[in-house]
Amino acid sequence: MRGGGGDRGPRAGATLKDLKKDSSVFRLFRYIFKNYKVNFIVVLLCIVVSSLTSLASSLFTRSLIDDYITPMTAAAAPDYAPLAVALVKLGAIILVGIIAGYVQSLIMIHVGQGTMLSIRKDLFSHMETLPLKYFDNHSHGDIMSVYTNDVDTLRQVIGNSIPSLFRSVVTILATFVSMLVLSVPLTVVSVLMAFLMYKVTTGLGKLSKKYFVERQQNLGKVNGFIEEMVSGQKVVKVYCHEEKALEQFGELNEKLRASVYNANKIGNIIMPINSNIGNFMYVLLAIVGSLIALGHVPFATLTLGTLVSFLTLQRNFTRPVTQISNEINSIVMATAGSDRVYAVLDETSEVDEGTVTLKKEGKDSWAWKEENGAQRKLEGLVELKDVDFSYVPEKQVLYDITLTAYPGQKIAFVGGTGAGKTTITNLINRFYEIQDGTITYDGFSVAGIKKADLRRSLGIVLQETKLFSGSVLDNIRYGRLDATDEECRDAARLVHADSFIRRLPNGYDTVLDADGGNLSQGERQLLAIARAAVADPPVLILDEATSSIDTRTERLIQQGMDSLMKGRTTFVIAHRLSTVQNADYIAVMDHGRIIERGKHFELLEQKGKYYELYTGNQIT
Repeated sequence: MRGGGGDRGPRAGATLKDLKKDSSVFRLFRYIFKNYKVNFIVVLLCIVVSSLTSLASSLFTRSLIDDYITPMTAAAAPDYAPLAVALVKLGAIILVGIIAGYVQSLIMIHVGQGTMLSIRKDLFSHMETLPLKYFDNHSHGDIMSVYTNDVDTLRQVIGNSIPSLFRSVVTILATFVSMLVLSVPLTVVSVLMAFLMYKVTTGLGKLSKKYFVERQQNLGKVNGFIEEMVSGQKVVKVYCHEEKALEQFGELNEKLRASVYNANKIGNIIMPINSNIGNFMYVLLAIVGSLIALGHVPFATLTLGTLVSFLTLQRNFTRPVTQISNEINSIVMATAGSDRVYAVLDETSEVDEGTVTLKKEGKDSWAWKEENGAQRKLEGLVELKDVDFSYVPEKQVLYDITLTAYPGQKIAFVGGTGAGKTTITNLINRFYEIQDGTITYDGFSVAGIKKADLRRSLGIVLQETKLFSGSVLDNIRYGRLDATDEECRDAARLVHADSFIRRLPNGYDTVLDADGGNLSQGERQLLAIARAAVADPPVLILDEATSSIDTRTERLIQQGMDSLMKGRTTFVIAHRLSTVQNADYIAVMDHGRIIERGKHFELLEQKGKYYELYTGNQIT
């Protein structure tokens, strides 16, 4: 599908005043000059040379008629040698213009693609620093649209609009000076008509300006919907939602069509209007020029060659006037895309004021290193005290959460959906920041530990398994990029994933489809557990780690999981209460609060919420 900036139809409505108001456009200029200042200067010089050589060929018409053709028609034996020499010189000048135009095109391809490379690189680099909250609030398809459609609008501005704008300005200035030299009266008429053309162009175009912004927004929505449908095809088909999906896509697609239509319906009539105004101007200048040449206008003279040359220049004058309006408008309209690009780049990165780092001193030994150089062994003591949290200010999610996980303990969170179990673990690894209370890790506030080191100490198995394109080994090694092949295999054997991996077509070298689509859900989750095992972290967070594994497989890996958890502080979130019966501490959550806590048998004796969850019996 063509990018959002792919429409190169006539546009108008912007003025230089509008352009100056738009800071994002000038941010793009600064982006270009920062990396390609010399290249861009060469491009501008080539444009000047190309424009002047084109002007020279137009001015040659006057000399051709007045200095060569007219005298030769009156001569009995005309000498063609001077004309031949003049034509050779003109050919050389035109050749220089062709070379300049070719060089300009080559350099602009390099500048345009290089700038896009830098922008995409900066976008991706900055995206990696954004907090999870940003991705919670933006659809993946809309973010993808920034990388494709919106960045493409910038490519077209750099490669086409900016050079064309500068070329038009140079052409107008050079042509205007030449026209003044040839005939002041005709120049006055041309300027008046050009001003009329400019006002008509900008006046009509302002009506369609807002629709270009809507077009980019609607394009992002269409892409977001497509991305959701592609990733969720199984759900769509299971619930026979094909017709509904088609209906929803039709509505979004119609909004996109309408916004594109509205944006272009006025712009598409601008060129015909301008063309007719230009034709009228040509006829008017021909009439006025003929009257001057025939001597019917006092205090003004004009040769036939001058008149023909002026009429040629008039074409060179009016055409750039329209182009300037169109290209300024193209640049301003591209801000609908550039604003979205810079909106991502301007998003606030994750704040990391931590100073405590983590280092591994031996196979099973980790230590915290403070800013002053002091070291402290990592024990795995995690404490939460009076923690309150809200994803959005108006809706609190956690209330007064207090608990202590001692080194080597297995802490389990149980409760209904939405009780806040996963949220607590997200706060421990600082995916989100708490509003009140404290969370400490071996006595250090988690806010004082560098995020990368904090998260490196936490092995996490998420409920929603994410695998990447690559081999099975590559996906296991994602837990620790410097892990050897044998260490990856040991991790797989530890969690009983080795047997199914060996049955794959190429064993550990089997290349997985998108997100592991050629594996069962249980097999994918086993790989995620193996990924956590190879990371060998001091603390584990298992978020429904066995939710997609059948009971038999669950029993097989339980020993491996127990071995993996041995000596490590482990947080377990589970709906299957059978998997947490041996937990050292069980926190029962309900609506963001810990309502019961204790061991399995203690909670059963209380005959409260945990008893209900475990037995299925309602307490009255």
